[in-house]
Amino acid sequence: MKEDLKFSDYPFIVPTEKRTVNKLEALIKELKECGSAKTASLAIKHWNKYMDELSTEVNIIYVLYSLDSANKAYKRAQDSVDELLPLINKYSTDYQKILAKARYRKELEEKFGKFYFKKIDFALKSFDEKILQDSIEENRLVSKYGEILGTAQIPFRGETLNLSQLGKYIQDTDRDTRREAAMALDKWLGEHDAEIGEIYSKLVTLRDGMAKKLGFKNYVELGYLRMGRYDYNPKMVSNYRKQIEDAVVPVCAKLYKAQAKGLGIKNPQYYDYAVSFKSGNPVPAGDEAYLVKCASKMYHALSKESGEFFDFMTSHELLDLSARKGKQPGGYCTSFAKYGAPFIFSNFNGTSGDVDVLTHEGGHAFQAYLCKDIKIPEYRDPTMESAEIHSMSMEFFAWPYMKDFFKDDEQKYKYHHLSSAIEFLPYGVCVDHFQHWVYEHPTATHEERCKQWKELEARYNPEKKYDELPTLNAGRYWMRQSHIFGSPFYYIDYTLAQVVAFQFLLADQKNHENAWKKYLKLTKCGGKYPFCELLEKNHVKNPFDDGTVKKIISGCEKILKSIDASKF
Repeated sequence: MKEDLKFSDYPFIVPTEKRTVNKLEALIKELKECGSAKTASLAIKHWNKYMDELSTEVNIIYVLYSLDSANKAYKRAQDSVDELLPLINKYSTDYQKILAKARYRKELEEKFGKFYFKKIDFALKSFDEKILQDSIEENRLVSKYGEILGTAQIPFRGETLNLSQLGKYIQDTDRDTRREAAMALDKWLGEHDAEIGEIYSKLVTLRDGMAKKLGFKNYVELGYLRMGRYDYNPKMVSNYRKQIEDAVVPVCAKLYKAQAKGLGIKNPQYYDYAVSFKSGNPVPAGDEAYLVKCASKMYHALSKESGEFFDFMTSHELLDLSARKGKQPGGYCTSFAKYGAPFIFSNFNGTSGDVDVLTHEGGHAFQAYLCKDIKIPEYRDPTMESAEIHSMSMEFFAWPYMKDFFKDDEQKYKYHHLSSAIEFLPYGVCVDHFQHWVYEHPTATHEERCKQWKELEARYNPEKKYDELPTLNAGRYWMRQSHIFGSPFYYIDYTLAQVVAFQFLLADQKNHENAWKKYLKLTKCGGKYPFCELLEKNHVKNPFDDGTVKKIISGCEKILKSIDASKF
């Protein structure tokens, strides 16, 4: 029975090295002494229980630190965790080695499934004690980058704003305000260019060295292993990027042209595309409390399961949505295994993105809630790209309820949402292409990386212009994309999931009941299957297959054409 506590009641426990190591060594000793699949199953159960407790302690610290980066106690705790995680990884590796070579492995495969052991095999290939210190340093550098972004103080019109708060002004209907906000961002990036560039250079060198220590040519293969890409490879991804370039970039060019015309701007800049319509972007019809109330109504209307889920989130203080000083930018969903509780972190800023959080991160949290009672932790969490299917599809299942969230801006929101989702695909593959280039050219300088970004951006996002913005014009936009620093290769996942989510949108337009049933079935699979197999088992088209992207985008274009954007 999981403890039923509110977030504010969760104990703030910083796991010490001594206590953690003693416990892990005892659990490994127990597994070593097992002589059968039956006793090993019990040892696995004990290991899983402790790892749920440990991951809960670690995730609580991560959340508290991201909620208040200026809090010294939270920072010390996060620094301590950064050093401890690679050590935990080392013991996890020792544990996995025993299971991988166990003479009763075949019997355990029958009990836990072959995919459980495939995950173990991948994990063993991607970590060894020889890269322990490198992993500690990697975590330290990523946290340093997060701290720079989280503590950003940007002067703007007499105020001091963080990155999330400044984002609101980059979407302002007044072009001078947008330009001024973009210039403030550009200036801040320029002031931190050398520092951020140096952090990334150190990360690339470190990761390349880790890969070579483990016997890989470069970090690309190791990166795919660490991301858990079990049934696709860089060649398939490259072919998929070509599909996006051929089928989506031309569609985006038409959308951007129509957008500029609607805005009445002859020489659009990058910040102009943040505003979809002359009358401004769709604006939520109320504040945070109102939007949460709308979300509650929506989740209750969708299904019994989703209604229970959202009641659980609100009653247990598992939503922290407002932007404030010291809070790190962005949004995410994590979970606390010990309490069977997801958590949504965000920075509301009065834009339509606030609604997207309640649907997108809500989709992640819904999946975590549905799968919380799966006994095997490895089967609770989907692979990265599979996880994004739940969140992005939920955004589209929310469409029938947008009247509440946006009132008169309902149709405006739908057009903005769908067109933005299509326009995201080229940017998403640009980030991926950039990362492949970076790790294939690990000795490149910061300037060479920025030059490469600029070339790729011209290929995938040719509409972007940065006149009057010297830092961004010098190919620095990638520096504010935190995934590039903290989760290498984690970005193509969003685009793959987006193509799948579009399928749920098209299916929902035809028959809501069937589409929701299919979504629920896929979501309840959790992490039991790798990406391609998950799609196959749930009869969903695979984005890697030639022609898939073109066909799906064509269907989305028809929906866009059914909405008269000239009225906005």
